[in-house]
Amino acid sequence: MIASLEGQRGIARPKPPYPAEKGYLDRPTVINNVETFANLPLIITEGGAAFAGSGTEGSKGTKIFALAGQVNNTGLVEVPMGATIRDIVFEIGGGMPRNREFKAVQMGGPSGGCVPADHLDLPIDYDSLREVGAIMGSGGMIVMDNTTCIVDIARYFITFCAEESCGLCAPCRLGTGRLMEILDRICDGKGVMGDLDTLEELGEVVHRTSLCGLGQTAPNPVLSTLRHFRDEYLAHVVDKACPAGVCTALLPEKETAATAGKES
Repeated sequence: MIASLEGQRGIARPKPPYPAEKGYLDRPTVINNVETFANLPLIITEGGAAFAGSGTEGSKGTKIFALAGQVNNTGLVEVPMGATIRDIVFEIGGGMPRNREFKAVQMGGPSGGCVPADHLDLPIDYDSLREVGAIMGSGGMIVMDNTTCIVDIARYFITFCAEESCGLCAPCRLGTGRLMEILDRICDGKGVMGDLDTLEELGEVVHRTSLCGLGQTAPNPVLSTLRHFRDEYLAHVVDKACPAGVCTALLPEKETAATAGKES
């Protein structure tokens, strides 16, 4: 972002020095987003104690989430830190359309992680999301029901991250593309058991060695879905089947033909 403001190519810089020491035009630069600044009037007029009156021990105040996906009520919602996923999805979001079963929610945008139904009562704050393999990120919440293929979703998000890579560092430039290739192969019914180990190992390398936040968080969709939905990966690799009926290459021939007929 700073490089773009300076009229240069939008790529990350090695750190240190950090922007607070050397940022825009090589001058000390403090970076905050609009959501952070929106909290200042309350803190200035009411004091820090009023702001800290909501939230959790480690995450004070409120958070705005962009609720989207397979949920009845979509839009921006503001809740105290510590509200649960169930509170947001079912109380505010109104649950699943057509009373379908909740499957997962993608937290933190494209480079966030998928949180399964087992964690519906997870109090949302920075620490708790990190523990389950997700991030707060931009506050995105994409709700998925049981018609969603988790492997296909991981492929979708890693494809986005691969396309957004600036290409400066090899781990992100090459690693995200390789992750995408492996997921493509699995969804096409050509995956092998070794692919799952490769996804995990490569994802960890990209996470640890990428230069900026995009590369460091890009493997999250893959690593979190492998962690929480490994059985669905195994169905694709071992049984050559897509439980959600999304990956067309893994559908029975009759079903594929019927789908093709509907599309035509």
